[in-house]
Amino acid sequence: MKQEQLSRRMLDIECILGLGGKKFTAVGAISSFLTAIVLCALIYVPLSFFRGSGWVVDMFFHGGPKDRSIIPYFTVFLGCWALAILLIKLQKLHVQRKALTLKILPDDVNFVLTCATAREILENISLQAAVPRDFVLLDRIQRALMNLKNLGNVSAVAECLNTQARNDEDYLSSTYTVLKGFIWAIPVLGFVGTVLGLSTAISSFGDVVRKGGNDPQELIAALGNVTGGLSVAFETTLIALVFALIIQLLMTVVLNREETFLDECSDYCHRNIISKLKSVDLADDGL
Repeated sequence: MKQEQLSRRMLDIECILGLGGKKFTAVGAISSFLTAIVLCALIYVPLSFFRGSGWVVDMFFHGGPKDRSIIPYFTVFLGCWALAILLIKLQKLHVQRKALTLKILPDDVNFVLTCATAREILENISLQAAVPRDFVLLDRIQRALMNLKNLGNVSAVAECLNTQARNDEDYLSSTYTVLKGFIWAIPVLGFVGTVLGLSTAISSFGDVVRKGGNDPQELIAALGNVTGGLSVAFETTLIALVFALIIQLLMTVVLNREETFLDECSDYCHRNIISKLKSVDLADDGL
């Protein structure tokens, strides 16, 4: 039975949804934005049924005319956007790891990788993967073997693999740039909410002073506005810090998995490519 080709376009969530799909584990802005909207809905729709039941739920809904703050909504949305990037990266990483299960070398234990036999491996890769360059591992091996096949320089294969490994590491590291920006922006939004809440509280306190506090009922109502502004200030910061902490911890986990994956790719190349190399005369290979 013919083996089914490994295809990123059939496995990658962005490709399945028709949203293109960026290289390797990079995440597109449109797919992560739409996923963030879904995550926000999953947070706010259930919470809306319990609104008014306690401060833990109510602090997500500061945005009415009384509180005059929409910062918590932006904070939650940015947090969901960051979570969406991490979730999609995990799915894309799972797809990339499938290349590690491919068997690209012949069953012969005495197989030696030369300029001639490099063609055999390249053909085998093409048979097992629809687009080899879509996968970190296969793209790395294909580049090295193309150099070997075309230039006949066996000694340069290891150098090519090492260079490509560094390039892959730099590229995957760059895919966290936006995520790190979100982790920076979320606490800043929380502090902005704090400043707005404090300004509301101070303004309300100023009203109390101007009125002189002659009427106890008016004084109580005015002080209620002061404490309301303070609650907005501190609860906004609380939401931001909790989201930032969760995202930072999850990003550390995902980053560690990607680094482990890159190490496994390097180990795969060493066991299946570098260890099989043998320098031979080009004429002996019939090139």
